[in-house]
Amino acid sequence: MANIYDRRRLWKLLFFAASIIIAAVFLYISNNLVKDLSQQERERMEIWANATKEIATGMSAESQNSADIDFLLSIIEGNRNIPVLLVDDEDNIILHRNFKLPEVADSTLPYYTSPVNIEFLKDKLASLKKTNNYIDIKIDNSTTQHLYYEDSTLLKRLALFPYIELSVMLIFIFIVYFAVISMKKAEQNKVWVGLSKETAHQLGTPISSLMAWMQMLEISGVDKEIVVDMDKDVHRLSIIADRFSKIGSKPELELAYINETISESLAYMKSRISERVELNLHFPENETAVKICLSLFEWVMENLTKNAVDAMQGVGKIDVFVNSEKDKVTIDIKDTGKGIARKNFKTVFNPGFTTKKRGWGLGLTLVKRIIEEYHEGKIFVKDSEIDHGTTFRIELPIAK
Repeated sequence: MANIYDRRRLWKLLFFAASIIIAAVFLYISNNLVKDLSQQERERMEIWANATKEIATGMSAESQNSADIDFLLSIIEGNRNIPVLLVDDEDNIILHRNFKLPEVADSTLPYYTSPVNIEFLKDKLASLKKTNNYIDIKIDNSTTQHLYYEDSTLLKRLALFPYIELSVMLIFIFIVYFAVISMKKAEQNKVWVGLSKETAHQLGTPISSLMAWMQMLEISGVDKEIVVDMDKDVHRLSIIADRFSKIGSKPELELAYINETISESLAYMKSRISERVELNLHFPENETAVKICLSLFEWVMENLTKNAVDAMQGVGKIDVFVNSEKDKVTIDIKDTGKGIARKNFKTVFNPGFTTKKRGWGLGLTLVKRIIEEYHEGKIFVKDSEIDHGTTFRIELPIAK
């Protein structure tokens, strides 16, 4: 069963890797498109710069006619989407186009000579100087002008579009993933409830019958010790049926002292585990009260103890440490077994996960459900080392 989760983990990694590759290819293609468009805009700016130079230097007498001037002016006027600044060597602004200038508060000043707009254009020039978007225009041996330009709105949008689209896709996948997980969890809860109630119902009839037979055996004069031992087992079956009935719905929690509760929970296990397993309880001096469902909490302690015994193959030591903190009680169950791989720290609580040749892999799943859903606590693998043992930690809120 453990291989199911190994394969699932592998598929998740493959899916994650494929997603990264697809995203990388998508971004690569988009960036190439942005580069191509950026190169085209630079070529347009070079043509614009050449037209500006021709007008500034004056044309030769042979070619000086209105048609050529109109053509050059049309090139300059044709730029309606790329913001440009034309400055001299001393950074005095000669010309600007396509910048969205701020509103002028003082209407008495000319719009283009407003101090606000001049300051705005100077700030733009300072920022453009930090980029490669500039072209030097040599008018003559002593005069050089500099053309600075911003990327067009279309280019800026195209550069941002892939990241926006990827973000939207990730958000959509995130929502779908959690919707599927929630639906799956709801289905699992229905299965748990149905299975638990049906199990309790199926056990109820034979247990009632066995109780009646116990009375008949006692009346019939069967050895009293045999009857007592059988009665203990029937009582145990009754407790198990009661646990399954409570798994199917929210149990009622009662006030209990943790040291006493754990001692009583493990008393049953002490007489039924190998003598080669040493079970030690380490309690603080002061008792701490918690709200628990006694029968379900006993089930938790029994499951964890059985798992520890199995992990040690019937030989080793189990230590249970109880400590109180500000608002919670911590219970550490430490064994000297074969340990758990770090990659499986969370997977061990999944339904069906087991390292045993025979087993359903439901014990720790039940434990997690009982502690976290019914007692509003936490359970996790605190520490584990292969061939050296594992420590499970339970955290329960202190009763107020």
